[in-house]
Amino acid sequence: MAGALIVTAALGAADFAWLDGARRRYFPPERNQLDAHLTMFHALPPSLEGEVRTLLKAQCKGPRPAATIAGLMNIGGGVAYRVSSPGLDSFREAIADHFHGSLTAQDAGGWRAHVTIQNKVAPNEAKALFDRLNKDFRPRPLVIHGLALHRYLDGPWETLGKWAFRA
Repeated sequence: MAGALIVTAALGAADFAWLDGARRRYFPPERNQLDAHLTMFHALPPSLEGEVRTLLKAQCKGPRPAATIAGLMNIGGGVAYRVSSPGLDSFREAIADHFHGSLTAQDAGGWRAHVTIQNKVAPNEAKALFDRLNKDFRPRPLVIHGLALHRYLDGPWETLGKWAFRA
């Protein structure tokens, strides 16, 4: 939905570089319109922009949540790194509760925090990458720097704001 608001967790610089490098390596280049990202909400109504900004700013007043790249996910036509963060889960739940009734089915359903590094490929290609990466996978810490708000523009996103957690 053009104009919809997207909320993401802003990644620390080193983690972003690593994940974005993987996305550029494995995502079909003709279909990759975005940098690596951890989406928390896919499509909030544009009319809620002011309220979303206020809520994200308030959520970031405390310390950043601990997070871990906990594993890999085979998402059928691609591969993602699964993110574990009880603190980020709590932030998302608070935002979802606040906007209850305004969420799309996708955003109202369960949330599985992840960063997609490959998508829109044949299932056998995704399985091959999943198996190759999973062979040597070790969990690693992930820095969640803050929260960000974007507007969907029929493909690319316009960043509307970023708020950092207190270190």
